[in-house]
Amino acid sequence: MTMPAGSAGLRILVVDDEPAMVGAITALVGTAGHQVITAYDGDTALRRFEEEAPDLVLLDLAMPGRDGVDVCREIRRTSRTPIIVLTGEADELAKVEALDAGADDYVTKPFGRQELLARIRAVVRRLEGGDTAAGGLRIGPLSLDAGRHEAAVEGRVLALTRTEFALLAALAAARGRVVPHDRLLAAGWPGDPDPDPQWLKPHLARLRAKLDEAGAPLPTSVRGVGYRLEAPPELP
Repeated sequence: MTMPAGSAGLRILVVDDEPAMVGAITALVGTAGHQVITAYDGDTALRRFEEEAPDLVLLDLAMPGRDGVDVCREIRRTSRTPIIVLTGEADELAKVEALDAGADDYVTKPFGRQELLARIRAVVRRLEGGDTAAGGLRIGPLSLDAGRHEAAVEGRVLALTRTEFALLAALAAARGRVVPHDRLLAAGWPGDPDPDPQWLKPHLARLRAKLDEAGAPLPTSVRGVGYRLEAPPELP
């Protein structure tokens, strides 16, 4: 995961049908340096999730229409992004249902700033522990070592350019989520104030060819949005 130390500077999607609660959470997490993306219903939450590729989701359970459990299940179909559910439910079964749907943790309302921030840090640490190996990222047979600027498949180092490695690292850190074009451009050409979007396609095509030959997860285009890293199908 490419998150700053201490999980500061995350992009957090806050989903709650009560504007006052969204405002309060925004103020709480904003003091820790996090950026907030907001949604007030389940359908909007899923759309914003795809558009913005947040690092973490704070999700209310009780919403009209598509509720939090349904949103959680839908996100889990394609992504491992951390989800913390926010619930006013004292019923243990509601919390169990959320965890069974794929939530990483829950916070019962009302909650304090320090408790919420601690839960965020704990979830991020757990995910980092599961996704990192040898000081880098691991996705299936693919491992990335940012310190050595190397990517390898089953121990075999790939011959990647600096730009190809930077693009791959950005895709791998998203753990299956779509990475928008602008974020990929910023990763691949960090010193250029206005990188040309046309640069992405040829670089990703060459990267895809190298990954495909090695049997690694492949970058796949999501039309009009960006790219995501897709694992190859498992052999029977």
